Amino acid sequence: MSTRQMAIMFDESIQMVDLHTQYRRLKPEIDTAIQSVLNQSAFINGPQVQAFADHLAAYVGIPHVIPCANGTDALQVALMALGLQAGDEVIVPAFTYVAAAEAVAMLGMTPVLVDVDPYTFNINPEKVEHAISRQTKAIIAVHLFGQCADMEPILRIGTKYNLVVIEDNAQSIGAQYTFRNGTVKQAGTIGHVGTTSFFPSKPLACYGDGGAMMTSDEKLAQQLKMVASHGQSTKYHHQVVGCNSRLDTIQAAILDVKLKYLSGFTQKRIEIASEYDRSLSSIEEIIIPRVASFSTHVYHQYTIQVKNGKRDALREYLKQKGIPTMVYYPASLERQPAFRGLARKVDHMPVALQLPEKVLSIPIHTELKEEMVDYIVDHIRRFFR
Repeated sequence: MSTRQMAIMFDESIQMVDLHTQYRRLKPEIDTAIQSVLNQSAFINGPQVQAFADHLAAYVGIPHVIPCANGTDALQVALMALGLQAGDEVIVPAFTYVAAAEAVAMLGMTPVLVDVDPYTFNINPEKVEHAISRQTKAIIAVHLFGQCADMEPILRIGTKYNLVVIEDNAQSIGAQYTFRNGTVKQAGTIGHVGTTSFFPSKPLACYGDGGAMMTSDEKLAQQLKMVASHGQSTKYHHQVVGCNSRLDTIQAAILDVKLKYLSGFTQKRIEIASEYDRSLSSIEEIIIPRVASFSTHVYHQYTIQVKNGKRDALREYLKQKGIPTMVYYPASLERQPAFRGLARKVDHMPVALQLPEKVLSIPIHTELKEEMVDYIVDHIRRFFR
């Protein structure tokens, strides 16, 4: 089915992420917020930046949120502020987006790759302890696709070996982690520092680049602010070597509007995921996403696993029907040329090596209509008949 035919059928084509329709829905508030910045002309560090940081801190229940330019910068600044040095080792999941390992390598450190859970796709805590050496100084737990990695055992390992724990929460803001004693914390607020991204496709998204760091440690918060601002304690007084990583005021104003709708956005994605679960769970050749007992899921992606080597054929079939899909991610970090000779691995990582051959993400976003969901699941079911 052509894009034009799809547009006629649904008044618009099915998209992986529909930013334009969401903007139209929020247009009056967003336009007003942007115009306010233009009127004030405080484009860098305007009052909207701190207002957004305060509101996000209240949302996730943590004292300190430090905005920055993007999610990768957030990881790099966190590593620098925590005092890690070139030659240190940092444990990262082998199946994830490149940013965590990239930030480690950019600072002259060594990414240490460990395998992931076959159903949640998150770092496997059982594999983490085996990867620790005398050079290991930190663990980066990536909360992938919308739910938390299992933080309690990771924190226990961190305490045992005196390691700092960083959460890469770019894809799972709003997810909640429940400890064994019943304590509940928001993703990104559990380790020493959490990082996130506001890239346009993310659960909380701006209309450009943006990111943030969050922590409960006041001293660390000041260090994060300083590193992100050229190492300045006060203007023109540079205490450490830092970088230049700022969230611009227009993006902060947009994010402050969208933050008010984040819970509703999340609920919409959960409803779509529930329909996908109901409709696809009976197909033997598909593994639907599994929600861990310790975490809620905000469904940044709805990622199925397709068995028996049929993933690519299903993807092509859906494309012919006007249904977009994505493969997140087509290769584990172990197989990325950039990390040959840079990363260390301890054990064979069968899950991280096999997932790229199986995973397929299907559309899930706040503007996806019920009839579009029905159309998607109908054609997936038809393919497997």
